[in-house]
Amino acid sequence: MLNEKKNKMSIISFGEYIEGKSFKVVNERQMRGSAGIMFLLGIIAFINAFILQKYIVVTYISGFLMLNFMIGIFINLKFAPTFFISYLFVRKQSPLPIGAIQKKFAWSLGLALATAIFSLSLFLLNDVSYFEPVCMLCLICLILLFLETAMGICVGCQFYYLALKMKLIKEPEEKPNCMGDACAV
Repeated sequence: MLNEKKNKMSIISFGEYIEGKSFKVVNERQMRGSAGIMFLLGIIAFINAFILQKYIVVTYISGFLMLNFMIGIFINLKFAPTFFISYLFVRKQSPLPIGAIQKKFAWSLGLALATAIFSLSLFLLNDVSYFEPVCMLCLICLILLFLETAMGICVGCQFYYLALKMKLIKEPEEKPNCMGDACAV
């Protein structure tokens, strides 16, 4: 049985406690769905910039993704637009709980990438010389989102475990599970 602290769900939270787990979890199906929605948006931005040379679309989409990551990380993952839309698609499937701490780390890296793309895309609107760095960052984002969506490989989660091994971040009190139990914290 969960203790009183865990039973009280905070509005500001990344993940939630469920019965049988002593650490916060997120629904991996929703996370992958959210990544798929972000991947689709990224493809739209990339096509508009690379093929149609409509750079303003990159600014709007990267700004939206930056806001999406901020809501998910700093307020509550449930309120992040892509996560909520993903919920609508997967709500009838059984949830697949996975440790939230490594996903929060991965979303933090996503926020950093989206912020860099958004910032550079503002300069890109007036100076085409910024196209190459924006393009490279977009490609990195698309590859990471594809790996998460299509294969369930969370590269950000792997960076989290690498940071743990290098002792760059503190080990969690409880050892969370990862997708397919492919890792050990």
